[in-house]
Amino acid sequence: MLPRTAIYISFVIVCTCLFATPGGAQTRSVPIYKVTVIGRTVSAVNYQYRSGPTQIDFRGTVLLPSAKGEATVESKAGRTEIDAHFEHLAPAQQFGAEYLTYVLWAITPEGHAKNLGEVLANGSDKGHTRVTSDLQAFGLIVTAEPYAAVHSPSDVVVLENQVRPDTIGTTEPIQAHYELMPRGAYTYNVPAGLGATGRKVSMTEYEETVELYQAQNAVQIAEAQGAAQYAPDVFKKARAQYETARQLHSDRAGKTAIITAARQAAQTAEDARTLTVARKHDAELAAARGEAERQQQLRLQAEADAQRAQSQAADAQAQAVAAENARIQAEARANAAAAAPPAMVVEREVVVQTQPDDSGHKAQMTLRARLMAQLNGPLEALDTARGLIVTVPDSDFRGTALTASTTSSLAHVAATVMSQRGLTIEVDGNSDSAEPSAERIALERAAAVKDALILAGLQPDRITTRGLGNTQPFGPNASDNRRVEVVIHGDPIGNAPSWDKPYSLNLSR
Repeated sequence: MLPRTAIYISFVIVCTCLFATPGGAQTRSVPIYKVTVIGRTVSAVNYQYRSGPTQIDFRGTVLLPSAKGEATVESKAGRTEIDAHFEHLAPAQQFGAEYLTYVLWAITPEGHAKNLGEVLANGSDKGHTRVTSDLQAFGLIVTAEPYAAVHSPSDVVVLENQVRPDTIGTTEPIQAHYELMPRGAYTYNVPAGLGATGRKVSMTEYEETVELYQAQNAVQIAEAQGAAQYAPDVFKKARAQYETARQLHSDRAGKTAIITAARQAAQTAEDARTLTVARKHDAELAAARGEAERQQQLRLQAEADAQRAQSQAADAQAQAVAAENARIQAEARANAAAAAPPAMVVEREVVVQTQPDDSGHKAQMTLRARLMAQLNGPLEALDTARGLIVTVPDSDFRGTALTASTTSSLAHVAATVMSQRGLTIEVDGNSDSAEPSAERIALERAAAVKDALILAGLQPDRITTRGLGNTQPFGPNASDNRRVEVVIHGDPIGNAPSWDKPYSLNLSR
């Protein structure tokens, strides 16, 4: 075992090398090594009220197997007193540069952890603490921590209670379900190039140094987790308290004043860290709720678009019926004129201009133009001789899967088509090469688009899919040709694009 003064020197060397001080220049990250203790069972004891003191042992875990201890626990009026002694508590820094002390915890049968107090080891690696608790049934563990004011235990469990044969009270196992703080939460930047002091210190200065570094640890951990953003007032107060503690140490104000200020800074910093974690969680929940509301708005918008499309389809149907009635009336007038007696005709050369009956064609063009206006949006739509074509580009896929925004856009396409009877859809997958793998991807993408349309409510029997490979190139770029085309056609919109028109024919005799 090292002499007492050697232990003090070793501690000061480690602290000076690993922790930041104001005015440091270049920074580097402390390497963090994760040690996980899982599957442990801690025995909880229900200490009988006023039944006298109960003896209980502590045994070291695989992380510190040489450690051991014992405690006297007694349930009294309004409190439970715990008097614990420990041996072979090696310096906590062996588990990571961020660990400076040990903390005694009470774990309830329900798995809640309560900080009972700090366990300080002396020069002989022995520790003693006497605390009280308001709990009646609990198990006891000791963990390595970056500072004494932590609110939840780390995953570095070094000691756990062991029920003795003469332990008074009823026992029940606690499966270690309590939340353990991962060591990654202790990572932060520290100044590089700091050397060891190599000087011996007294017990008083040792204790002051330990408390100051714990306070510094707490402030830096809170800052690393975002306390300056999420809890600025509390964090600012903690930093000011830490600076006060450092100033008291520089002024040699006395052990009591220095340690009091340092512990107050550590506690305030832990409050800032805890508040930061809670507010981060609230922010994540708010973001999730906002996304859910956005998706709800998109769904409502799609339903409104579908209703509007149905209304427009009804108007178009009414216009078509009116046009058909006008055509019937015109035929009736023509038949009546043909049945009348012939009039005297003077032979001469006349020019007769015939116009096709285009009332039905106009209705188709009107509906075609209206559907084009509805389809044009996030997805590009074209009016062609093949029909109304909505193009899903290569950028809207992740492999063969559609992005969420594209799925929403296809729901709008489905609603538009559903509003008009007689329309069908052909989904064509196109690739940039004739390779079998490229053609397979094109066909799988077409199937994904079909599934999205069906999911939006379109009947499956109104949709067909084809894999066209690279037989219909669209542009010089490969990404232009890796696309899926949704071709909408049917009698209600005819076979001619809206930009086309019929031509008249002049006859002479």
